[in-house]
Amino acid sequence: MSTLASTDLRKQARQLENELDLKLVSFSKLCTSYSNHDQRSRSNSFSQSQDNVLVAMTTELEHLLTKLTAVNDKMAEYINSPGASSHNAALMHTLQRHRDILKDYSHEFYKTKNNFCTLREREDLLGSVHRDIESYKSSTGVNNRRTELFLKEHEHLRNSDSLIDNAISIAMATKENITFQRGMLKSIQTRVTTLANRFPAINSLIHKINLRKRRDSLILGGVIGICTIILLLYTFH
Repeated sequence: MSTLASTDLRKQARQLENELDLKLVSFSKLCTSYSNHDQRSRSNSFSQSQDNVLVAMTTELEHLLTKLTAVNDKMAEYINSPGASSHNAALMHTLQRHRDILKDYSHEFYKTKNNFCTLREREDLLGSVHRDIESYKSSTGVNNRRTELFLKEHEHLRNSDSLIDNAISIAMATKENITFQRGMLKSIQTRVTTLANRFPAINSLIHKINLRKRRDSLILGGVIGICTIILLLYTFH
């Protein structure tokens, strides 16, 4: 394979990567817009044609990933050919970069696709449940005011239970935290008492230091007071 063929392969890889990048952005936006609609609004806003767009885009992305994989495989064949040995290091670096890009795009595509499929399966299941409920209501005649009130009351009770459980959890965590802090304070108090009993000289020294500081404060206060009186006497005379 010639150098021109290698350059052409790199050009093809870059073109496919650019196209994949644009398609993946559009695919991600489309899946996000799907997930941002609730089920009832989706039945109107997302028609069968838009679902077909998702399917077509998925198929197109899979085809582009397959083409990019094939181009990378051809580049690997060229690197392993005898004529490419003089530029092997540079070509290997280029091939590795393209492989990393392919790996990232594949991961992003399949992650978005799997998330979307999971969302669709959940919505289909919920839709089936809602349809069964509506069918049951219409067939048994329970769609009346009293039943609606009972259902709302049941929902309120469930929400209240959830709030109570959260409050209990917070209270238990607070109690454990306070108990832990009380244990720490008792431990600190015990250590201080132990040190005071073990070193009575330190207590005596601290007491003497406090007395001296108090005496110095009184002396300083007296000096300041006398100076202030003298200053006032001098000022008024």
